[in-house]
Amino acid sequence: MPSTAWCKKRVIIRHYGKLASTYDTLYRDEQGLKIEHILRHVSIHDSDLALDAGCGTGFLFKYIHNHVCLIVGVDLSKGLLKVALSHIKQSGIKTISLIRADVDFLPFKEQVFDKVFALTLLQDSSKLDETLREILRTAKDESTIVVTGLKKVYSEASFKQSLTKASLESKILLTSEQVKDIIAVCWKHKNTSMMQEDYPD
Repeated sequence: MPSTAWCKKRVIIRHYGKLASTYDTLYRDEQGLKIEHILRHVSIHDSDLALDAGCGTGFLFKYIHNHVCLIVGVDLSKGLLKVALSHIKQSGIKTISLIRADVDFLPFKEQVFDKVFALTLLQDSSKLDETLREILRTAKDESTIVVTGLKKVYSEASFKQSLTKASLESKILLTSEQVKDIIAVCWKHKNTSMMQEDYPD
């Protein structure tokens, strides 16, 4: 019998598989506005190894591929990754690798990435703590982690609380009403524990 978490993931995979061919048209402007806002507050370096967790069709790629060493895009939806791969081939970009994987079980060693982006991902997470734990595990000490969550799903307070529980120091960015996500820029400090077991419910 599949777990409840995996059942939810299967629903999400099917949902995005159906949306794959129209995803860019539906969300290009919304995602672009969000990414542009983020990049006004996050410094990108040409030596950075960046993870795009839940990369979808790769909206982030065109904004940062010329400014980092390598982007690794991870998504569970085969349909979205096929669209992302098509974009990469058409543009001839050589600094992007795509992997089909579950963000709750990332196939990377600890402390690999200088920058981690998890954009419009967390509201689809079946176990938010596990998703944040994996993101934190794969990020280097002193790295920058950017996470967003839909405003219609999270309040700013609940979003901040989830990040604090995951031992992430964070700053919530002020955004216009046109930006549909809460955006948090977070930092992983050296010796940060993976989770705070004593955090109050």
